[in-house]
Amino acid sequence: MRMAYKCRAYPSPEQAAMLNRTFGCVRVVWNQTLAWRHHRWRQDRVGTNVPQANAFLTRLKQTEEFAWLSEVSSVPLQQALRTQQRAFANFFAGRARYPRYKSRRGRQSMEYTRSGFRWREGRLTLAKTNAHLHFVWSWPDVDPATLVPTTVTVSRDPDGRWYVSLAVEAADPDQAAATGAMVGVDLGVADFAVTSDGERIANPRHLERKAANLARYQRRMARKQPGSSNRRKARTKVARAHGKVRDARRDFLHKTSTRLVREHDVIVVEDLAVANLVGNRRISRAISDCGWGEFRRQLEYKCARAGRTLVVVDRWYPSSKTCSACGHLLVRLSLRTRTWRCPSCGTRHDRDVNAAKNILAAGRAVTACGGEVGRPGNRMHSPVKQEPQSAKAGIPRP
Repeated sequence: MRMAYKCRAYPSPEQAAMLNRTFGCVRVVWNQTLAWRHHRWRQDRVGTNVPQANAFLTRLKQTEEFAWLSEVSSVPLQQALRTQQRAFANFFAGRARYPRYKSRRGRQSMEYTRSGFRWREGRLTLAKTNAHLHFVWSWPDVDPATLVPTTVTVSRDPDGRWYVSLAVEAADPDQAAATGAMVGVDLGVADFAVTSDGERIANPRHLERKAANLARYQRRMARKQPGSSNRRKARTKVARAHGKVRDARRDFLHKTSTRLVREHDVIVVEDLAVANLVGNRRISRAISDCGWGEFRRQLEYKCARAGRTLVVVDRWYPSSKTCSACGHLLVRLSLRTRTWRCPSCGTRHDRDVNAAKNILAAGRAVTACGGEVGRPGNRMHSPVKQEPQSAKAGIPRP
């Protein structure tokens, strides 16, 4: 399987100057090529492939205005063109949004293939540099000298931190021991997650706790003269504050997802339309602070590595309105109603726990027969077995 090791890097001043210059060249090549693609499409209605983009890069280097592009390694420049081609392919396939222009104020990154770096005994040397790039290895059980990186990605966050990511081809890890447990997970805002076992995972609300601190740094930055060194320093402080929130959120999501994968053989979650929910300006900040999309992404690759099964239930399945005891479906259930009593069997339900139980029952149906159910009233589709399961399941009613 293909995996990556991301390490904190500490380049020397000379290396930082060369890497920053390469970042600028990669950004210029990306923006110039993107504008050229737009012009070709508007004028001639023709698409662009990688060889045509490489030819454009060669012509760009030959001009007097952009002759300085030849001062850096050509590998990250060519990789930027390939990345842009994949970005357009993902856009036309409906998997991503339209590629945008790059800014010098955001996160900077560039990719090196094997012809652009040297890896010897766990030491990394990039093209156009004479010394090894110092980085901190954080995996004591893995010897970096035994790795054979295929690509190396160097990045710099807006707060000034440097990272290097080593992509390697590794053997499939050993499958985790079976636990015989299944769990349904209902994601929310008041509680980050409620499981079918009744466990409530509190929402840490990292952004809300740091909102006052962030606002103070942003006010300080707004008072600085645009374009001045003080404004640049203030912008770095704002980025560092955001980085602390991002790191704390990522740490929480990793710990939560890892525990769920270790303790359960089958994990069932709901297919939430996060992009649509964020469109509601009243709850967009709270939903973004939860990180539901990143949580599901972590569950997917961790389940694949550990040999677990992840089942995704259709977003239209009425898990909150269905009685987990008898299967009775309510006509309507307002969002403010947190507990309700089933009019059919009289069982009193906690809204979130009941939804988690129904999600688990839907996952059991998928793992048992591979059935699928979408909107209420839709026909059942033929069983499809895949992992992670994109099939959707419902609860059979008596």
